[in-house]
Amino acid sequence: MKNNDKDKNAYKTIGEVAKELNLINKNTGKLNTHTIRFWETQFKQIKPTIKAGNRRYYSSKNIKMLIHIKTLLKDRGLTISGVKKILAQNHIESIDRSSNFSVYSHRGKSKSIIKNKLKNISKIIKDLKKLKDG
Repeated sequence: MKNNDKDKNAYKTIGEVAKELNLINKNTGKLNTHTIRFWETQFKQIKPTIKAGNRRYYSSKNIKMLIHIKTLLKDRGLTISGVKKILAQNHIESIDRSSNFSVYSHRGKSKSIIKNKLKNISKIIKDLKKLKDG
């Protein structure tokens, strides 16, 4: 069975997860597996199974959490501290305050910026519900 045919619930290697998260260096084309290892040090929710030779294997739950973390960091522009606070609080009210942790400035907010923020908040809520149910 090829890696592409792997059961979606099967454990995946760090390289497979990096590909799934599209963590690829644009200049070299190499996988940025170091990003995942760094996130492991920052977020206690990521706990891969470590086997012989220190090889990491990630469950579907770990992968969902990594996708969520990447979305908050890379797409939403939150800081590591902001993501930690959201994950630690682990309830819906934390989403309302997530914009306070953004690295982007929102001076002179227009209606479109506020609409986009509300869409982002809705997406985060849906993602959290999926994680909770998953």
